[in-house]
Amino acid sequence: MFKKIKDKFKMTTDNNEIEKEEIIEQTTSENNEASIDSAVELSVEQKLEEELANEKDKFIRLFAEFENYKRRTSKERLELFKTANQEVLLALLPVMDDFDRGLIEIRKSEDELLLKGVELIYDKLKNTLNSKGLEEVEVKAGDIFNADFAEAITQIPAPSPNFKGKIVDVLEKGYKLGDKIIRYPKVVIGQ
Repeated sequence: MFKKIKDKFKMTTDNNEIEKEEIIEQTTSENNEASIDSAVELSVEQKLEEELANEKDKFIRLFAEFENYKRRTSKERLELFKTANQEVLLALLPVMDDFDRGLIEIRKSEDELLLKGVELIYDKLKNTLNSKGLEEVEVKAGDIFNADFAEAITQIPAPSPNFKGKIVDVLEKGYKLGDKIIRYPKVVIGQ
């Protein structure tokens, strides 16, 4: 009987060992499957993270490009507004010249009321044009000639040594719109 129990116990022990081995094999295979699944999941996660990073990069670049576009178009719009009146102002410059010549002739007459009326109209026109950004280019006789700010029409012998290479007379006023000269003053230079 003792032998039977011993054999039975041995079989149970052997069965337990077999069961343990089966459990270990099963666990190992499950772990391997889990590690494969996790590797697949990690690669899927990594792929998704890479895609997300790429999309974020595209978004940031697109946003920066859009900001640059907005800045550029607003700058162009400001430039357009500054110079939009340029053609109209250029067309009015001969009228300003006529007013200047008319005022010189009216001052020669003795009619104070006529002079005052024309000066009021001239001042109103000049102030209106100034409010639109038109400014006179300041050039006067005796200034050193600078080709960047004036246009030389002719050269004459200098009336005195002080006028050599300088402006002798201003024939036509120059005007600028903002920082841009739209009509250069026409001057006579002394030799």
